[in-house]
Formats: sequence, C-alpha cells, structure tokens
Amino acid sequence: MSDDPATDQQQAIGQPEAIEHPEVIEQPEAIEQPEAIEPADGAEKDPTETDPRTHRFECRSCGYVYDPDEGVKKVGIEAGTAFEDLNPLSFRCPVCRSRMPAFRDIGPRSKASGFEENLNYGLGVNRLTPGQKNVLIFGGLALAFAFFLSLYSLR
Repeated sequence: MSDDPATDQQQAIGQPEAIEHPEVIEQPEAIEQPEAIEPADGAEKDPTETDPRTHRFECRSCGYVYDPDEGVKKVGIEAGTAFEDLNPLSFRCPVCRSRMPAFRDIGPRSKASGFEENLNYGLGVNRLTPGQKNVLIFGGLALAFAFFLSLYSLR
C-alpha cells in the first residue's frame, strides 16, 4: 500500500494509478485558412466594390433603393451622400417612411449579380452587370427580329 489514500482507493476499485507527472499535451497547430482565390483572368477588383460608401441600400418594406450617386431630391439629400452619413434619427424611406434599420446593403451599382464563386462559370456572361446583360438579351432579340423580317424580302 502507498502513503497516498487516493491511490489506495483507486486500486481498491480497480482503477489504474494516476499519473504523477502528466505529460504536456501538444496543441494542434493552427489550421491555415486558404487565401482568397484571385480571378483567373488576372483582373484587379474594382475599387468601388471595396468602398462601402458607394454601396446601394434597399428598403425591405417597399423595395426602394437608396443610391448614393443619385441622392434623394425629394427629401433634400444631395448626390454623393453615403448611406452611413445620413442621420439615423431623421432619415426615413421616401416611399414607405420606414427607418434606417429596414434597409439592407445590396452592394455597388456596377457589381455583377450572383455568387462570387459562380462568376467564373459560363461563357463570361456571369461577369456582366445586370445592365450589360439587358443589352445582350434585348439586342439579341432585336437582331433576331430583324433577321426574320428580312426573310420576307426573299422570294
């Protein structure tokens, strides 16, 4: 029997003796996060995408979009005023009168729509802005219409 009563009790119930000198347990090394993937075509990011002062904000109640490039003439907010610069106590949605927390960030105007990881798929159309996609779609429809009208000139 040993001098330590705790060790005697552990042996009596069939437990192994406690380790007197516990070894230092090594902590696993920090898991390194992969770095952000650069665009495949080597294009640099547009500085307006990283500047939150150029982001547009949409009212969740009515769908009104506050664009800092346009401002709000009806309320007297000048063009170029960022959403963060507006007074949260006095600013309300010009359409439905909702307060500032009802607005959500929808990003800059020139941002391509969709998820970032999906922008590299397709024939390059995913990188187009919504306005460029409209020109592509309706321009193609106009050309197709003109082509079919030109078939009437054939005999």
